[in-house]
Amino acid sequence: MTKEDLEYLERGLTVTELSTKHFYIQANTVQHQIGYVFKGLLRAFYIDQNGNDVTIRFVKEGQFATDYTSFIMQKPGKYYFQCLEPSVLVNLHYNHIQNGYARHSGIESYGRLIAEEVLKNQQKRIESFLFENAEQRYLNFIKEDADLFNRVSLSYLSSYLGIERPSLSRIRKKLAQQ
Repeated sequence: MTKEDLEYLERGLTVTELSTKHFYIQANTVQHQIGYVFKGLLRAFYIDQNGNDVTIRFVKEGQFATDYTSFIMQKPGKYYFQCLEPSVLVNLHYNHIQNGYARHSGIESYGRLIAEEVLKNQQKRIESFLFENAEQRYLNFIKEDADLFNRVSLSYLSSYLGIERPSLSRIRKKLAQQ
């Protein structure tokens, strides 16, 4: 991006500071801004038909907190994003981004890269459930997100991995004995 591109983006930035348990995004609302996590940790989840919350993602420093479909379509989303730690997010409003796309090719390219990253992460998550068992998903989590291991509860982690908490405990015990 050029200096002009960056200056344009900078003019549209806002900062949100949230405490633990506060929501950055609520389900059934339109996401009007995309948030870059400067500090903290959020959990993305939905409520299933039985009233259980199902963790789909953890969003840490250096990642974007977004229900991307809601954001790009400007329609109500399905997911909640709740802080697991005190968090600071740098926001960019939808309209500011759209105007930037129209005026700055560098911003348009950057937006495409963000979209590609979101798609890549979603595809990886889908394929983990299609081609890996629970133990493999757990081992991949430890390998790829080792910094999150002590930051998320076992309940949230088991939900994210798509297994019951007792099953996660059995997997952890088995691996510890190896």
